[in-house]
Amino acid sequence: MKYMLLVCGDDTADASGMAPVEPWVEELGDRGTRLHGHRLALPAEAVTVRVRGGEVLRTDGPFAETKEYVAGYDILECDSLEEAIEAASRHPVATIGAMEVRPFWPMSDAEDAEKSIRRLDAELTEAVRARDIARMLACYAPDIEAFHPMAGLEQWGIDAFRKAQEWWLSTVTGPVEREVLEFRVRVDESVAFSHALVRMRATLTTGEPLDSTVRVTTGYRLPADRWLIVHQHTSAPFDAGIEEARS
Repeated sequence: MKYMLLVCGDDTADASGMAPVEPWVEELGDRGTRLHGHRLALPAEAVTVRVRGGEVLRTDGPFAETKEYVAGYDILECDSLEEAIEAASRHPVATIGAMEVRPFWPMSDAEDAEKSIRRLDAELTEAVRARDIARMLACYAPDIEAFHPMAGLEQWGIDAFRKAQEWWLSTVTGPVEREVLEFRVRVDESVAFSHALVRMRATLTTGEPLDSTVRVTTGYRLPADRWLIVHQHTSAPFDAGIEEARS
């Protein structure tokens, strides 16, 4: 279960004797309890936005004038609320301010998100087999960053990625078989990663067969109602004579 830990400072408290936060961050990070977090700028730099009668009302400063303010946040993953409270109680700011521990809204669609990503990968397989560039590109975000050893260059953006795919397809003839041998997915709220072993088979324009197994690491983002690929790194096995060196 994930918990949002709101670190509430007190502008009237004396923080000179407060212990440093870094050891707490490192300990919970090593345990896998703290996923991420960050400090926030002071309330004076906040802007409060309200809409009344269709008019946007902007107010400089926090939405409420109070001596306590949110100074930062941490996202914890704990087995229970009690475990999250125990972690919050050891945060140094708890000695001079307050810590609000609030559970994330249950992510009941995590399984559905993984299924959607697996369907996206299956769609990519079909698009590659059909050599359908437009269908392939529909799986990717406009700001895709990709690296493939066959191209030898990293591509930034959908246009560069399109050119790389067009070049790659120009080196083979007929259908391209993309077989996913292993596929593991880790899904967060709006970000996901997958690790896969993919076997590619085709016939080169020279008439020689292509049969290569590569490892593909993929990052996904959920910008709206469907997942898109935003990062893709493909690596191929490389024999550097390690076995000979060992012998």
